[in-house]
Amino acid sequence: MTAHPEVPGRLGNEANPDGARDQNDTTPRPREQNGQFALRFGASSADWPPIQPGGRVESLAERQAGLVAALTAGARVPEGFDGRLVEIARVALLRKRAGEVAKQWPLLAASLRAEWMREFLDWAAARPTQGSLRDGWDLARDLAARGALPALAGEELATCEATSHYDGHTAPRARRAPAVRRAAGTVVVQIAGIVRILRRP
Repeated sequence: MTAHPEVPGRLGNEANPDGARDQNDTTPRPREQNGQFALRFGASSADWPPIQPGGRVESLAERQAGLVAALTAGARVPEGFDGRLVEIARVALLRKRAGEVAKQWPLLAASLRAEWMREFLDWAAARPTQGSLRDGWDLARDLAARGALPALAGEELATCEATSHYDGHTAPRARRAPAVRRAAGTVVVQIAGIVRILRRP
């Protein structure tokens, strides 16, 4: 048995009270912010603000929520936005997210090699981020369940499972009790914070 080194990077103009606007104040007012928000993703200024059935005007908060869902959770692009621009932004955000997860889970990313980006983008497309640590943990568990987790990544996952408790819904917590965890052919034993790794011959 060999000691496993600790993995680093784990367990991140005041408003005028009378409403008057200073002549040098260029801060957009609510309607200007709405228009800028819409135009940034290709909505026509003539169509802003959008009108819902029944004549109700959709609020900025509603539009933002719809766009965020389209960008981060694979939801339908809200009416009035340029789907092409939203897709470009969505993929850019996913790639940035993949880079952040790779920093937290270097063995997972390295073991998947050229498949890392494709694997992560496919997995994360309809999943809002839970933070890079939890995103990588969830992906590693998903790969393990499918029998697709590389051995190197199994060492990383088993170490995390042995040293921290993660229920898949809340932030991981450090384990105080001894634990034995297995993943992709690797067994990790943790006692009093000391980790030992056993690999299948």
